[in-house]
Amino acid sequence: MGTRHMFASLVLAACLSQQVVAQATRYPDRPVKMLVGFSAGGGTDVIARIVAQKMSDGLGQSVLVENRPGASGLIAGDAVAKSAPDGYTLMMGSQTTLAVAPQLYRKYSSDPAKDFSGVSLAGVSPLVLVVHPSVPAHSVQDVIALAKASPGRINFGSGGLGTTPHMAGELFAVTAGIKMQHVAYRGEAPAINDLLGGQLHLIFANLSAVIGNVRAGSLRALAVTSAQRSAAAPDIPTVAETALPGFEAATWFAVVVPAGTPRDVVLRLNAEVQRVLVQPDVQQRSADLGMTSEASTPDSVDALIRSEIGKWSQVIRDADIRAPDER
Repeated sequence: MGTRHMFASLVLAACLSQQVVAQATRYPDRPVKMLVGFSAGGGTDVIARIVAQKMSDGLGQSVLVENRPGASGLIAGDAVAKSAPDGYTLMMGSQTTLAVAPQLYRKYSSDPAKDFSGVSLAGVSPLVLVVHPSVPAHSVQDVIALAKASPGRINFGSGGLGTTPHMAGELFAVTAGIKMQHVAYRGEAPAINDLLGGQLHLIFANLSAVIGNVRAGSLRALAVTSAQRSAAAPDIPTVAETALPGFEAATWFAVVVPAGTPRDVVLRLNAEVQRVLVQPDVQQRSADLGMTSEASTPDSVDALIRSEIGKWSQVIRDADIRAPDER
C-alpha cells in the first residue's frame, strides 16, 4: 500500500514538473503588460514604448505600455509588486521610482530591493547644469562661489520632489558644501520655461530637454553630471573634472518584474531587452534622447538598485529632504 502511494506521488510530481516546464516553454502565451509610473510623453514613458514595441516582435506577443502616474512612480510600483510573479506584468522603473521615492514616501512601505527582480538596464541619461545667461557664472566653480557668497539665495528648479534633477542639485549642494533653494515644478518643461524667463538661476536638466536651448544660446551649459563626457555633447565638461572629483548623477531606466518571477522567465526577458537595445534604430533613438545603453544582467540590475538606494538615502538624510506629507 505504501509503495503504491509512493509510486502515485512520484507520478504526480513528474506530471507537475512537466507542466511547469511546458508553461515555461510556452511563455509568453498571452500579451505582456509594462507599467510606467509617469504620464505619457515623459522620459520613462518614451523609453518604455521604444523597448516594448521591439520586445513584442521577439516575444511573439504584444507588450502593452500602461501609464499609472502618481507619487513619483510608486503607485505603479505598488501595483507591479503585488501582481503575480509570472512574467506578464513588467515595469519600466527609474532612478526616481526604484531608489529615491521609497525613501521619501514612507506610507507606501516600498522596498524595491526586495519587491522587484531586475531584468535589464534600458538606458542611462546624464544631466547638464545650465544657467540663465544673466547669471554671472561661466563655470561650476563660479556657481559654487556665488552660492557661498549668498547662502540660500541661489535657486534651482526641477520637475518635482525626488526627481533626478532635484536629487542631482541636492547632491551637488551637499558635495560642494553650499546652500541652494529648490523650487519644485509639475514637470521639467515648466521649470525650463521659468529658467528661460529668468525666474530661476539654474537647473540640472536632462540633456535632451535643453540641448537645443544651449546651442541657440538661450541657456549656458556649464557641466554634465555623468562620470564621463556625453557623446551627445562632448564639448561640455563634467562636474567631476571641473570642480568636484567623483561627482556623478544620472537618470537611469530599468525593466523590473515582481520578486519571485521564475529565473528562466527573467532571463528570457533580459535576452529580449538586450536584443532590442543593440538594434541600430533603437541606438539612434537613444542617442537622439541623449541616452546610452550598455549590456546588463538581472544580477547587475539588482546590484545597481541596491547601490543607488544607499547613495540617495544618504543624500536625503544629509540634505534633510522630506515629502510634504512626511513633515
